[in-house]
Amino acid sequence: MKPSKTILPIIVVSQFCCTSLWFAGNGVMHDLIANFGLAESALGHLTSAVQFGFILGTLIFAVLSIADRFSPSKVFLCCAILGAIFNLGTIWKGNSLGSILTFRFFTGFFLAGIYPVGMKIAADYFEKGLGKSLGYLVGALVVGTAFPHLLKDMTTAFPWKYVLIGTSSLAVLGGVLMASLVPDGPYRKPGQKIYLSAFLQVFRNRNFRSAAFGYFGHMWELYAFWAFVPVMLKTYSTIHPDVAFNIPLLSFLIIATGGLACVLGGYLAQTLGTKRVAFLALMLSCGCCLVSPLVFAQSEAILFVAFLLFWGMVVIADSPLFSTLVAQNAQPEIKGTALTIVNCIGFAITIVSIQLLTGIKEVTTSNSVYMLLALGPILGLMVLSKKKPTKWYL
Repeated sequence: MKPSKTILPIIVVSQFCCTSLWFAGNGVMHDLIANFGLAESALGHLTSAVQFGFILGTLIFAVLSIADRFSPSKVFLCCAILGAIFNLGTIWKGNSLGSILTFRFFTGFFLAGIYPVGMKIAADYFEKGLGKSLGYLVGALVVGTAFPHLLKDMTTAFPWKYVLIGTSSLAVLGGVLMASLVPDGPYRKPGQKIYLSAFLQVFRNRNFRSAAFGYFGHMWELYAFWAFVPVMLKTYSTIHPDVAFNIPLLSFLIIATGGLACVLGGYLAQTLGTKRVAFLALMLSCGCCLVSPLVFAQSEAILFVAFLLFWGMVVIADSPLFSTLVAQNAQPEIKGTALTIVNCIGFAITIVSIQLLTGIKEVTTSNSVYMLLALGPILGLMVLSKKKPTKWYL
């Protein structure tokens, strides 16, 4: 059964609207620091709070097989509304660091019912060409993630609270669109019970394991890079005082350009193969990590921005491809659970890399710190390049 031509655009728009919640706090970070007396290190803590909430959410969703036992579109709607409510909590006048962290945590928790569930919905509709479909879907995630930076640039003449109100409104809209216009897909095989063993079961498949570990290596780098893009731009301006960047706008462009890369990667995968394109993107982003100190040192601002734009593309281009490999190598009745489990572990890894960079940045001004982001891609490349199976004991 061929899905309607409107299904994928609706899923993509809904995903974009809802994932704008993710970095809403980062988009108004300087305003939060000024209004609530936060330390500069709050950047890493607030980003990690969202990640930690997402991790716990995906863990609970996976253990309870929520995306497989219930209608994914309805799950998406409920989580979009609840995520929007907690996102709005950040504008409360009585906030402290603790309360803001709590609101961001629960925003991340309900994103667990948006991002992986959105991929599950796409997988239920597109058995063939899944890589291309997820390319559009993850591309929407990328643009949604970048959108708060653009909102901040557009609302410089307005209160910063408009960014949070705007992203919450978009999330509700996205949830309503998904629930009302995207019914359960033709390839959906509902799970009838809770699979408490699914967390271990999915990793018994060697191909699934290879895709998952490639994704884990990619995640070590991805969100740390996104979180520190504004910091990188500010650092370069400090090193080169004659350079004045529009940091919100450039942050949006650097992150959002990755959405185009996701779509291009999906089309390339149809010709060159999903695993091959994922491997190439991971290798290129690894190279960006390793040469980053040299780029900070050179004085041409346009080259620095071009480098970050390129890095912003290759750092995310492999994400939908790894998710495609994960979905294709999971049992149909626990496909949603498998995607959620991999997301859970992947985002747990992001907390480690973000906090590591945050801690090191507090004790050194060296720009060599970003070379540490290459550790994940290197390990991912090692796993993907193995030709003979390795014995795993679970």
